[in-house]
Amino acid sequence: MKKILFIIILLTVSCGYKPIYLNNDQLINKFNEVILEGDNEINRKIKNTLNFEKNTNNNQKLMIKTDYKIEVTSRNSRGQVETYRSIINTQLIVKNGDEILQTKNFILETSYNNNTNKFELTKNQNEIKNNLLNRLIEEIILYLSLV
Repeated sequence: MKKILFIIILLTVSCGYKPIYLNNDQLINKFNEVILEGDNEINRKIKNTLNFEKNTNNNQKLMIKTDYKIEVTSRNSRGQVETYRSIINTQLIVKNGDEILQTKNFILETSYNNNTNKFELTKNQNEIKNNLLNRLIEEIILYLSLV
């Protein structure tokens, strides 16, 4: 009977674990200004996901510079593209006034095969871009929560 009671108590009592990605409240009031440069689609998704708000009590600025490109990685003997690589390059700069406190570069990439159906290829490229962007946002959240 004591073992059953112990197991029930053990299962109902929480250790206080809380995932980092669950809530971005720590990031909301951390920066006075957030400056976004580069790819507008990526910047818009980062801004909407992280929900930055202005904190006038803090003098820290966050600059996010993004770049997205698709490169041809291989061609066959006839010169037709066989594989592509999508790359998201992001630079985070944390400033206090004009002084740079920290800089971090994130480079996420993935390779994939060409598709003869261009509609399917475009759809695949958009899906890959969204997957890379979601990974990037997770890494930004993790980095900023540790700064």
